[in-house]
Amino acid sequence: MSTARKIVSNTLAQIVGKLLVTIIGLTTVKMTTSYLAVNGYGEYTAVYEFLAFFGIAADLGFFTIGVKEMSQNEEKIPMIIGNILTLRTISVVIAMLGAIALAFSMNQYSDTRIPLGIAISSITVFFTMMNGTITSVLQVKMKMHIASIATIAGKIVTVLFMVYVIYYGYPEDKNMGFNMLMVAGVAGAVVMNFGTNYYVRKITPLKHRFDLAIWKEIITKSLPYGIALILSTIYFRMNSVLISTLLPMPRAQQELGIYGVASKLLEQFTIIPLYFMNSVLPVLSKKIKEGGEKYKTIIRYSFDFLVAMSVPMVVGIYILAYPIVFIISTPEFLSRTAEGFYGSDMALKILIFALLFQFINILFAFILIAANKQGKLLYINGACVTLNLLINFYLIPRYGFIGASITYVISELFILIVAAFMAHRYVKFSLNFINVFKIIFCAGVMGAIVYYLQPISYKFLQNWGVFVLAAIGGAIYVGMLFLTKVIDKEMMSLLKKGDSEIPAPVVDITN
Repeated sequence: MSTARKIVSNTLAQIVGKLLVTIIGLTTVKMTTSYLAVNGYGEYTAVYEFLAFFGIAADLGFFTIGVKEMSQNEEKIPMIIGNILTLRTISVVIAMLGAIALAFSMNQYSDTRIPLGIAISSITVFFTMMNGTITSVLQVKMKMHIASIATIAGKIVTVLFMVYVIYYGYPEDKNMGFNMLMVAGVAGAVVMNFGTNYYVRKITPLKHRFDLAIWKEIITKSLPYGIALILSTIYFRMNSVLISTLLPMPRAQQELGIYGVASKLLEQFTIIPLYFMNSVLPVLSKKIKEGGEKYKTIIRYSFDFLVAMSVPMVVGIYILAYPIVFIISTPEFLSRTAEGFYGSDMALKILIFALLFQFINILFAFILIAANKQGKLLYINGACVTLNLLINFYLIPRYGFIGASITYVISELFILIVAAFMAHRYVKFSLNFINVFKIIFCAGVMGAIVYYLQPISYKFLQNWGVFVLAAIGGAIYVGMLFLTKVIDKEMMSLLKKGDSEIPAPVVDITN
């Protein structure tokens, strides 16, 4: 199987798995928003957004650096994963204990269900992050379909537990029900971790190792990227935390609930470019190290893929934001413009533009990682955090979740511009901007057709017509990609090619 086919098949396995997980995840959003209402869902969102900071702090970039190191030294996989497993265990335990202590000491959360929810859900984060550690082995071996199966199994357990809590166990006792929803997450994480462990142990032994020299090497390489990840999480998650702290209760709970639905939906898509680039990273690292021209082809096709995936999502979700929010939540989360009330659909229309920038800027971040320049991400994300905080402190008190949404879009655009400049400074490559214009045209045609079909579908299916419109739009878009030759013979032959190498570009399109 060619390298290109391995990358695509490994990515598709993750995307298909993620699609199923997304469907399950959106089902949980529908259940929890109906059960907890706007303010309760705001608390539910606050729990996971709060823990996200500490979770990424515990990550320290171990997954990405681990994938890179193991792909370059596959014979050392048991030693590398064993030491990373120990480092991750220590860091997660410390981070979760810190999160619990801080949550119970914050006056803002003193009369809410948030602190206890954080204490329970910290167990979920622990098992999820340990699962992510051993999943790096599957990423190196390009067997991510196994991780997808384990994740889906865990999510199914979580949903079934939630169904019991909401409809049978605690339909009236919302306080106990809130806590039990957190327990549902723990149950799913345990099942997922067990499943991944079972399969990874067939590939390599999983044993905690204590090689201090290797610890030093891993930490030295991962720390700059890990801090950069923490900073990127700050500008991604900080909006929710700032909404809950800069606004008075109960307005903060309401605004966070509205923002939480849109950000939760956006989060389902932001993982796609990470899946893809994690699959590309082992090959890209090797080709950059070897020199030559082959890495330029990888970057060019990666850019085309990420743009082709993100642009139609932005167009389609912007047009269909209202029915999408209707399906995944309840009417109280929707805008009522006659009353001057803006809901999750408005937040989604703004946030979706950040998705476009996020899809593309992850490519430039991984180029820096592949070139051993991950430390540069520290400066980029640090500057972005400063910008994010300054804008948020001004906009959130005045405009609430709308201000937070605008800030997030600005932050992602800033990252895109600076990361692209920095990546090109250290790794010379070229991009095919002709394809970008073709992709925008294809997405525009798709969007226009979906826009004019929406009133027609509403007459027969109301807001549920979004599923039909999505299928029609997807078919039109793919057809347009072939018609405009964005997907051409060279790309198709690359996927079919039996050779393990990626060919150098025939024509190198300059900057």
